[in-house]
Amino acid sequence: MTAVPAPAPDGAVAWHHGTPAAEARALEAGTALVDLSQLEVVTVGGPDRLRWLHSFTSQHLAALAPGTSTEALILSPHGHIEHALAVVDDGEVTWLVTDVGGSVPLVAFLESMRFASRVEVAARPDLAVLGRAVTTGGEGWELAGWQDPWPRTTGTSYSVADDAHPGATWTLRLSVVTRDGVAGITADWVEAGGTLAGLWALEAARIAAWRPRPARELDERSIPHELDWLRTAVHLGKGCYRGQETVARVVNLGRPPRRLVFLHLDGSVDELPEPGTDVTLGGRTVGRVTSSARHHELGPIALALVKRASDPAATLLVGGSVTAAQEAVVRPEGTADATPETRPGAELRRGTLRP
Repeated sequence: MTAVPAPAPDGAVAWHHGTPAAEARALEAGTALVDLSQLEVVTVGGPDRLRWLHSFTSQHLAALAPGTSTEALILSPHGHIEHALAVVDDGEVTWLVTDVGGSVPLVAFLESMRFASRVEVAARPDLAVLGRAVTTGGEGWELAGWQDPWPRTTGTSYSVADDAHPGATWTLRLSVVTRDGVAGITADWVEAGGTLAGLWALEAARIAAWRPRPARELDERSIPHELDWLRTAVHLGKGCYRGQETVARVVNLGRPPRRLVFLHLDGSVDELPEPGTDVTLGGRTVGRVTSSARHHELGPIALALVKRASDPAATLLVGGSVTAAQEAVVRPEGTADATPETRPGAELRRGTLRP
């Protein structure tokens, strides 16, 4: 079956291979391989790489153990998300996977931060990414493997507990491979009895798991609190980094200006709303759709960013005609789970400094 190209910005990979529902079930079973070669890879070498990355990202990377997967954000001085990175180190090189179109601005930023640090930064267009819903990897064709930590909270959450989270069963492994080897790997996968799945199946599963994606959920105003991204991408106890003041202020005072919601769209809808479609309530625009997909069990679903004060029980209208029931991803009251002892600045209030 001929692959159907995915919509922008993912047009370099397949949206589906002719059987999206079957592909979704195979993905859930861990037998499907998804071509994610639109994602981009950057490597950082050198003896200072982890402490250097630690110094300006939101994550505690200074002592990252080889093979441990984590994620980090690079924020603007005002706390807006500029880059979101899947991070894994192999003991010699730190591998960063970023979304489509992200490597060029990322490398430019990293180069601007080098100063006297002993690091080597390289965009790697010779590498590609394959995705699977599994918890292990390490095949000979995998140069590096990143296991998505979502939604296991290591920072603080603005949402439900880990065991009650819709993403509790979400598993995603990103395998970095040589770009020239993708065709052979996928052919061998199918010959061994596996299935190829398109991005449709993965995007539907991601949306159902409330998992934010940089190319979809972010805009120039996004802060991590609005997306519940402090859950896995922000370390509350580390030292100074770009945007830390905004992170600390919003965690301590609460109430991020917007909140992510999960939408159950009217099942009769023929066409899914495009990202950017207005979401209205009572005739007033309260937000926009960020992602949408047709799930093989849930039907048409979406994620949207809406004003925090919007009624969480109200039925919303998408694109002026499609009704949508909402589930709060980020709680409407805008408070985090962090206790006074774990909130940013706690060490100052105690008169001590954390290591």
